Amino acid sequence: MTSPAQDEPPRKEAELARSIRARGLALGHAPPQIARDIHAACAPIHGTSRIKAQRLAHGIALSDVVAQVRALYELEGRTLPKLGETLLSAYESGHKRPGPAYLHDLCRVYHVEPTDLGLPGPCVCGRSHSLPEGGAPSTAREPDLVLRPGTLMINNDLRTSRQPFSVPPISGVQYRAEDPRGGGGEEEETVLRRTLLQILAGAGVALDGQILGAVDGVRRKMDDTLVNASVSPTMLDQWEETALGYGKQYTSTPPLRLLCDVLLDFSEVRRMCEQRQPIELQERLCRLAAQLSGLAGALMINLGDHRLSRSFFRTARTAADETGDRGLRSWVSVREALVPMYYGDPRESLHLARRAQDLAGRTPSAAAAMAPIVEARALSMLVKRGRTDAAGSAKRAIARGQAVFGQLGKEHVTDTAFGYTERQLAFHIGDAYTNMGDHTNADESLRRALSLYPSTAELDRTLIWLNRASCRLQKGDPDAALRTAQDTVLALSPGQLTDIIVQRARQLVGAAVAQYGEISAAKEFREVLTTPAVAAPDAKQT
Repeated sequence: MTSPAQDEPPRKEAELARSIRARGLALGHAPPQIARDIHAACAPIHGTSRIKAQRLAHGIALSDVVAQVRALYELEGRTLPKLGETLLSAYESGHKRPGPAYLHDLCRVYHVEPTDLGLPGPCVCGRSHSLPEGGAPSTAREPDLVLRPGTLMINNDLRTSRQPFSVPPISGVQYRAEDPRGGGGEEEETVLRRTLLQILAGAGVALDGQILGAVDGVRRKMDDTLVNASVSPTMLDQWEETALGYGKQYTSTPPLRLLCDVLLDFSEVRRMCEQRQPIELQERLCRLAAQLSGLAGALMINLGDHRLSRSFFRTARTAADETGDRGLRSWVSVREALVPMYYGDPRESLHLARRAQDLAGRTPSAAAAMAPIVEARALSMLVKRGRTDAAGSAKRAIARGQAVFGQLGKEHVTDTAFGYTERQLAFHIGDAYTNMGDHTNADESLRRALSLYPSTAELDRTLIWLNRASCRLQKGDPDAALRTAQDTVLALSPGQLTDIIVQRARQLVGAAVAQYGEISAAKEFREVLTTPAVAAPDAKQT
């Protein structure tokens, strides 16, 4: 016989949370403990998230949380955030996930860590937000963290005055989480600056969730400003020169280092876009945004995060569409085609490459030359998978790409990111022939590419050597192929060992084992690839 309590219908979420909170306060529990109790009781019945449990533990409404966040910004003299009740409700329901900046704000309001909100930590500020043990809650919520240049003020006990403590310097520069120019994005930029300083100091930097969160936060803020959005033409000239400089560094600078530089400037361009400019200046800003976002997307391919790479290319498409420049839209599309080529379905890469050709039209451009070659590479991957009928189409695409390349002016063939160089052309053609099993043409193109690439372009040179090793494997010389590949990978300098290289090397080992079994060279190379320095490189790259 069931008890009357078991026959009762489930209590409403707010009513259940209210009773748990009342009991917790009577027992002297702090809000974080009450939130855990609410989540444990309400989540199985109502699906209550940890973020919502924190608010219910404080017994406040969505509007109260928004008002507290705005009050923190006002105290610090910062531009008020766009956080509203709708967005906060989406966070609580799980339909959206707060970025690093808003996650930091919620941690400050609730005096908890990101993990208490059901999100990975640590917070972007690198500091703890939890109340000290025994700290009493206050009905008038005071900010636990007031950011000032060089100093953090933490409320050690809400019943006493705040005590300051100094922030340890990073590479001789003090932590700074407040942007004197105002505007959003300070937290993301802090993470990127800190990462850049650590790289410059020679420290190993792991590509963790905090860095990826900052990277995506910068991109999302550009998305926001593109749909809303006075800068001088001289300043735009300087930013355009900076973007071109990044294009020239693309193959020689370690990708995580270059990504930090690109995104800090990308964030600056976003601030310029926050207010609509005269049409000619707005178009130039959107062009800059498309170029920098596309370059960030290409670097994220190198760093092994295809999801963020696709997101950056989506932002780049939005910005490029604002310009109406078919050539720019073609460049974004052909660069985006590399994402599925390395991390997805070559048929999607084929579709994007052909769309880039349609956008480019008959006007000779870097994208118009690169797109047929990317098409050929995608077709060659289908040939490798058994679609032998695609070989003829791949060779015709190579011929089209070479014909367009021959019509390009000098300004198009000197930039490795925004242009298309002769060495890239030779490398990519060699890659296509390698996949098709045409060793003679592959070796000829790859040898030419190696002669054209400078020694500083370690990424592309390594990929070329891995292609040559693949040709040797296909010719029946697995020991020499794996030995060449292993020596090439081990010769990489710090910061140049990338996810894409490790992936290609593992594919080579897998192909050797599938054809020749567990030979000693394969075992040795696999051991090298599973060492911590190789399996989890500090900075992955494309």
